[in-house]
Amino acid sequence: MAEEQQSVKLPRVKLGTQGLEMDLAAGIAINGTPEYVRASVEASLRRLDVEYIDLYYQHRVDTKTPIEDTMGELKRLVEEGKIKYIGLSEASPETIRRAHAVHPITAVQMEWSLWTRDIEDEIVPLCRELGIGIVPYSPLAHGFFGGRAVVESVPKNSLLAIHPRFQGQNLDRNKKLYLKIEKLAQKHGCTPAQLALAWVLHQGDDVAPIPGTTKIRNLDSNIDALRLKLTEEDSKEITDTIPLKEIAGTRAPDGFSHLTWKFANTPTKGKKI
Repeated sequence: MAEEQQSVKLPRVKLGTQGLEMDLAAGIAINGTPEYVRASVEASLRRLDVEYIDLYYQHRVDTKTPIEDTMGELKRLVEEGKIKYIGLSEASPETIRRAHAVHPITAVQMEWSLWTRDIEDEIVPLCRELGIGIVPYSPLAHGFFGGRAVVESVPKNSLLAIHPRFQGQNLDRNKKLYLKIEKLAQKHGCTPAQLALAWVLHQGDDVAPIPGTTKIRNLDSNIDALRLKLTEEDSKEITDTIPLKEIAGTRAPDGFSHLTWKFANTPTKGKKI
């Protein structure tokens, strides 16, 4: 699946994602075979009506296909001028290294926010060792830090309704953490969302978070987070306000954890399963 993402007043960049097969009967499947990679890129180019895509992600890792096979086809598409740069999403350290050996990876997309920091010990140092940019998705914790309305009333028709951290006693416990960030945001003269986003932005110059929104006012507010200048002491205070041991619930709903980076190794080349 590929889609064009365009931000207001920013340069137009063509992004694409590949790897997820949607089937109404079978559900979601991950496909990283060379044939599917090429078919996805070609279909994206037709839908977008462009000659090339700037940054193309293997969106989730196909654990049945050697990453060398996936990357080999993406490399050929770069050589053909159909994509310019390659990204990975939720890839394990081993997969990142093996993929990077086939063709340089430009960006790795991972969940990273005040309440999801499991990439800090392995993924972040590896990306910096290899010179790979880090693209945190859900930097506002699936909207948790977006405002009290989300915390107080989880939309029943959204995926948040099945997210462990937004359910029952877990949500009650996590609300206390939100209130702490809300109070700290007042000290910095900003909203909780801006403070949470600024914290991610201050993790390094190689970090480019992608907060999602459907409202222009939220987009403008997110952009204003760039104006916050946090010191090391500020960042530490914010980090300490959300102790990982106090976060209630797992980072992914039941049945989705296998799509995260900790389960994203692939077979070695020549050994399919």
